[in-house]
Order: sequence, then structure tokens, then C-alpha cells
Amino acid sequence: MITFVKKASMSIIVSGVNKYYGSQQALKNVSFDIHSGELVGFIGPNGAGKSTMMKIITGFLPQSSGDVKVSGLDIMKDSLAIRKIIGYLPENNPLYPGMYVKEYLKFVAGMYKLKNTGQRIKEVIHSTGLEAEQTKKIGALSKGYRQRVGLAQALVHDPDVLILDEPTTGLDPNQIVEIRSLISETGKEKTIMLSTHIMQEVEAICDRILIINKGEIVADDRTENIYRHSQEKSTTILVEFSEEPDENKLKQVDGVEKVAKPSRNTWLIQSASGRDIRNDLFNFAVKNKIAVLSMQKKEKNLEQVFQELTKE
Repeated sequence: MITFVKKASMSIIVSGVNKYYGSQQALKNVSFDIHSGELVGFIGPNGAGKSTMMKIITGFLPQSSGDVKVSGLDIMKDSLAIRKIIGYLPENNPLYPGMYVKEYLKFVAGMYKLKNTGQRIKEVIHSTGLEAEQTKKIGALSKGYRQRVGLAQALVHDPDVLILDEPTTGLDPNQIVEIRSLISETGKEKTIMLSTHIMQEVEAICDRILIINKGEIVADDRTENIYRHSQEKSTTILVEFSEEPDENKLKQVDGVEKVAKPSRNTWLIQSASGRDIRNDLFNFAVKNKIAVLSMQKKEKNLEQVFQELTKE
């Protein structure tokens, strides 16, 4: 696991956190830091401990042992102060369906004892795209707009840190794009910890990825480097030849482990131990008087790495 160089300002510091439910251990010595201004994807299978960890950070659930600090404040000693600087959207997005959107946001703002409440509500309604819905009852809104209301309540007190647990659950593709765009835009000014099962979402908007499995952090890296944590070290090359090569001769190229032909004159060639065999394949083509029309090294995506790190 890559260790990040600590900056002077850290939004979230989790150190050796354990959580037990009776005899069952949900979190096992979990440690990570999230820097100010980072948008971090927190992913793992169902039951891996994601929601438990988020509830601990937000002060909704006490840890069994270990330490959590948010903006330098200890979650056990300064719980109320931390809640003032955190915006939290839980997975089930608990709202009051009988309240009007603007009325609900005024209610939430009142709990934070905000000054100039009317102006702040106007700003957050605009930033979350709720202008046309602000006079409607929450129960009459679509799932997508209810998620926007959930984000609005998490943002209304202008927190430094946002904790978002499955913010796009149950949304259609268009709504997912809208909420994703909103989160990405918000991430320019906030520190965000985002939990989701949508791998493309994490790859699209997150700066960094934490993967948790069975209560333990199994990967922590920048999004563009996460594939390095793959347990399968083979390399796959996609090659298009000008004409079909002899498959038996292709298999005999030094370093080739497997070959497959997805389409005419195009081959997927796998090498062992992560070895780059592109030069060997080019020399093979020259030797057999075949032109190489294209050659591409295929990197693993987040979904493949996730499956490898979390499979039974």
C-alpha cells in the first residue's frame, strides 16, 4: 500500500479504528488520512464496513477503539463541534415527506443556528438546482430531486467536510449524471468522502480511492494508480495485424502466456508476470512479414481491481 506524504492540513485522520457489534468485528484496525480539498471514493462490498466507518466519522456511532479527528478535533471529545463542520448524507436519505423543500431547509438551518438563513437557503437551493421544486412537498418529488434535497441539507451550513453514503442509489442514468456533476462541482471547495457501488462514478470524479473488504483497508491510492494493486500481474496487449498470423507461432513468442482472437486480424495477447512484450510482438511480425496496424497495452480498470481485492 502506498503511503501518502502528510500535508500540514488534514481534514480527516483515522488511526487504528476497531468496531465491534457484540462478538462480531466490523472494522479491523482501520487507518487513513484524507487531505483538505480531496474527493475520495470509499468503496467495498456490502457489509465491508463502509457505512459503519462513515457513521463513526460523523459522530453517529462510537468506535470501539482507535482515534478519529476531523479538522484537528477529536470525534469523541468534540462531537458537537465536529457535526457543525461536517455535512452528512446517509444512505437512506431520511427526509420529512410532509414538509415543503424550502420549509425543510429552513428547519435544518435552524438546528445549526445560522445567521442570514434566508440568503443561505437561497444559495443552496440554487447550487443544487432546486429552484423549480422549492415550493413542493418533499413527498411529491422524484427520487433524483429528493437526493438533491438530501445534498442541500448536507450543504446548508457550508461545512468543510462532506460525507456522502451512496448518493446516487436508485437513480436513473440521467439523474446519476446530474448528481455526479453536482458532487464534482462541490468537490472543488469541499473535502468529500463518497461511498458508492458504481465504479465508473468513482473513476470519473474521485481524486483518490480507498477500498475496504471485511473491515480492512486493502487498497489506498490515487485513482490513476489504483490498478497497481491488482493481484493478477499479467499484461494484456491488443494487436491488429495486416493479415492473420500463424497462431501456433504466435504462442511461441517469448513471454506469451495466452492468446485470443476477438475479431478478424485482431488478437488479445497476455504475458506473464507483467512483462511488456510489445517489442517481441513487433519483431515477430517483421520476421513473418506481417505489418502491425495497431498495438495497445490494455490497463486494468477499477472494477477488475475491485473484484480481485474483494472476491472470496
